Amino acid sequence: MAKSGGFVTMALSKGRILEDTLPFLRGMGIELIDDPEKSRKLIVETSDPKLRIIIVRASDVPTYVQRGAAELGVAGKDVLIENDSEGLLEPLDLKIAQCRLMVAVREGVDYEALINSGSRLRVATKYVKAARDHFANKGAQVDLIKLYGSMELAPLVGLADAIVDLVSSGKTLKANKLVAVEEVQQISSRLIVSSAALKLKHKLVQPIIDAFERKLR
Repeated sequence: MAKSGGFVTMALSKGRILEDTLPFLRGMGIELIDDPEKSRKLIVETSDPKLRIIIVRASDVPTYVQRGAAELGVAGKDVLIENDSEGLLEPLDLKIAQCRLMVAVREGVDYEALINSGSRLRVATKYVKAARDHFANKGAQVDLIKLYGSMELAPLVGLADAIVDLVSSGKTLKANKLVAVEEVQQISSRLIVSSAALKLKHKLVQPIIDAFERKLR
C-alpha cells in the first residue's frame, strides 16, 4: 500500500480474470501502460496516476488485499471460499470468469449409490473447504484428498471415487471419460476491497467501486 495514501493498488491475476477486468478499466478511461501478458513487469502503471496494477497468482489476490499490499483486487469466488475472508469485503459480483464447481465421477459410476452406500467417499480436490461443506450438508462421509492439478486423473487410477473441480466447457472431463454429476457452487469473479482501505482511502477507493458498479448496469 502506498504510504503516502496518494494512489490505489489493484491486484489482478493473468489470464481470464485480467482479460475480463480490462473492459471495466477502459470504461473508466483507464488503460494499462504495459501489456501484462507480454511484459515481465509485475507492477503495471496505468494512464491514471492514482491507480496501479500488480500481477499476482490468482490464489494470492486475497492475501495481497488483506495484508495491505493492495487496496482492491479481483478474485474468483472459488479462491475466496478457500481463503480466510477476515478484513475482506466483496462489494460486487462482476459476473466474469464464470464457471461451476462440480462433483464429477467416471462414466458409468452410480453416484447416488455411492453417496447412499454408507461407505466413506474418497474425493480429490483443490477446493477442500468448499468440498467439505458441500458433503457435510448432504450428510455424506468423505475422505478429502488435496491435489493441485490433473484432478481428472485421480478417479482413473483409483486414487479417488470422485473429484470436485471447476468446470467450464466440460471438454476436459469428457476427454478423460468423466461426467459432472452435481453442482457445488456457481463461480464468478468478485471485486474485493479491504475494510481498512475502504476506511482510510475512501475518497480514492469508493469512486473505483462505483465505476465498476456502473459498468454492470
